[in-house]
This record gives sequence, structure tokens and C-alpha cells, in this order.
Amino acid sequence: MHVTVIGCGYVGLELAGQLLGDGHTVVGVRRSQSGLDAVEAVGARAVAADATDPDSLATLPDTDAVVFAASSGGRGADAARAVYVEGLRNVIREYGARGSPPDRLVYTSSTGVYGDHDGDWVDEETPLDPTTDKTRVLVEAERVAREEAAAVGIDGSVARFAGLYGPDRYRLARYLEGPVTAGYLNMVHRDDAAGAVRFLLDEDLARDEAVLVVDDEPADKWAFADWLADECGVERPEKRTKEERIAAGDLSTAAERRVRTSKRCSNDRLRTLGYEFTHPTYRSGYRAAIDGYRGE
Repeated sequence: MHVTVIGCGYVGLELAGQLLGDGHTVVGVRRSQSGLDAVEAVGARAVAADATDPDSLATLPDTDAVVFAASSGGRGADAARAVYVEGLRNVIREYGARGSPPDRLVYTSSTGVYGDHDGDWVDEETPLDPTTDKTRVLVEAERVAREEAAAVGIDGSVARFAGLYGPDRYRLARYLEGPVTAGYLNMVHRDDAAGAVRFLLDEDLARDEAVLVVDDEPADKWAFADWLADECGVERPEKRTKEERIAAGDLSTAAERRVRTSKRCSNDRLRTLGYEFTHPTYRSGYRAAIDGYRGE
């Protein structure tokens, strides 16, 4: 199988490595030279293109499957729309106009599309309820990935990632130093985020579907912080309720919105499809970070 990864960054590079290990051909698409160098370092072919620049997409190779994993760089809704909606649309139009378009498209979305559920469980059947301009953009992008791709003969799938963690993204200080606000953490290790996409492509599953990509155990933030502190051999951090943290008035608008949003994401669908996690919970996924912190 020939796979082209648009935005071959944090998850995409790991995905490329996994696909290459399975004997597939992989092209990683990045805008910057440093990004292209990183693609070549994992053994994939690097191609320079920018999803927000339609003219640049002529350089994309014909392919069997496209993974759209581009990032807006953590910026606002306008930047997100330019990448996730218009950039994705540009890629679909480019490939749809070719004589041999790809068979599959996987778009990497976020569990942020669910909004707040006051700690209740959500799954693929839960109605989407985005609460910010940016998450509303993500919902629109999901529609583009499925409906507009289908209109040009490409089967679109959506992988809704929970909070990514892994090498360079363990953020130990956030939980060891506190204060830690009550709520739930829905997480997936980078290796499993990539692994789930690889699995969906390899097994030819979830065409025209959305699948939650999250580990087995939504974690209570206070319990997670205490476990992490104990494992690292440091004092347990200060804890605050949501109400206490909001009343303190020291949160940015975005941070306050995150504090107010609580849900538990189910991976039953992904498990039922047959995916086996490398890191089923944070207890396995954080081991490398803990060992590094302790100097082991």
C-alpha cells in the first residue's frame, strides 16, 4: 500500500515509521525544510507542499490512501479553518481531479467535538456538541472528510484523538507542581494514536465512519496526579475543585473553558474492531517519563 501523510509531524512521523515497518511505501508531506528532514530521518520519502496553497499540491504523488494530520499550530479558529477545512478541501479536490484518486482518506480530529458532558461517557453515537469556534471548525472538517471526499469517490474516515502524550509531550510539571484541577483526562499515547490509524488502514476498517482513539481508562486528574507523584518519588501536588480554580481568576479564557469541560471517552468501538493497545493506560504510557525523571 502507498500512503501519503499530509502534515507528517508528531503523530505522522510515528505512523510513517510503523507503516514502513509493515512494508508499505510512505510519503510524508511537510512545509518546512526541518519538517522534510524529519520525514527523511524515519525513512519515508519527503515532499514539500502546503495544504493551504492549492498550487503546491500538484507535487503530491498518486497514492492508495491519504492521512490528513496537518496542524494549525495551536492558533485560533481562523487558522484552524484555513488548515482543517480549506486545506483538507484543497487536498480532496486535488486528488479528486486525478484519473486515479486514492481509495481512502483518514482525517485526524479531536474528542473536543463532544463539548461538555459533566463527566458522563461519550462514544461514536453521542451527538456532537462543540462549544468553541475552534471545535466547531473541527466538526465542519469532519463533514468535509466524509461527505466531500465521498463526492469525488474517496472513502473518508475520521479518527478522533483524545489528548496526545508521549515523547516530548509528557508535561510532568503540569501535574507534579500543581495546582491540579478536578476533572477527567482522556488520553492516548502517540504510539497508539499512530497505531490506530495504521490499523484502520491495514485492516480496511471504518470506511465512512468516525472512531474514537482513546485508551482504556479516562483518568481522574487528582488520582492521576497522585499516582504520578508517587511514582516519581515527590510530594503529591495541591488540588483544587473547578469552582476554586475559576474563582481564583488566574485562568486564561481557553484554560477556563477546558476546566469547565468534562467527559469520559469510550474506546469500545476501536476495541471491538480489534485494535490492541501498546499502552492501554497511562500506567504503561508514562513509564518512560517516570524512569527519565528518576534518572533510571
